[in-house]
Amino acid sequence: MVADGWQVGITARRRELLEELQKEAPEQYHVAVFDATASDALEHLDRLVQNMGGMDLLVISAGWGELNHDLDKGIELGTVGLNVQAFTHLVIWGYTHFARQGEGHLAAISSISALRGGRAAPAYNASKAYQSNYLEGLRQKAHKEGHAIAVTDVRPGFVKTPMAKGPGRFWEASAEKAARQIHGHLKRRSRVAYITKRWRLIAPLMGWMPRGLWARM
Repeated sequence: MVADGWQVGITARRRELLEELQKEAPEQYHVAVFDATASDALEHLDRLVQNMGGMDLLVISAGWGELNHDLDKGIELGTVGLNVQAFTHLVIWGYTHFARQGEGHLAAISSISALRGGRAAPAYNASKAYQSNYLEGLRQKAHKEGHAIAVTDVRPGFVKTPMAKGPGRFWEASAEKAARQIHGHLKRRSRVAYITKRWRLIAPLMGWMPRGLWARM
């Protein structure tokens, strides 16, 4: 986005990583440090948008998931706290901003895991399904209300980052390749974006697989 000439607001909890990135284009990057689950998260976003002079595109990428074979309650509730509760606050804030503005583009990083439940990380799969359905609802809402708001559901498979856990990962993309493909879908305002593209082949199979067969996997 910076290479395309955009002014880009970046947010996260770790200031040092944001400031390191900001050094690459200090006139274009705008930094806000906060935790998406904090009660004042939206206040930080309001200030960031005000300082930037507006917002045309919001990408919600905050998310968390852990392998949880023991069904640890803390992991499950922590996942729901960020991927469902905080996500809902963020997406309502973004949609409301664009509705007042009359146009905009709302995108969020869900997951290929949104398509089915998963024994290794039940709350993660369920929370990503929630996100995908919520985005679809907002897309329908925008159309019905006549708002020129594009909604993009980005569904990555395995991407080589610290978030990728567990054995048996396949079609694992580099973070750079994933970012390039996400950028392309954002430019096209795609409704649903599978990252990488080959996941479009397996997505229908995951959806069509009989429940009995899926339960034995």
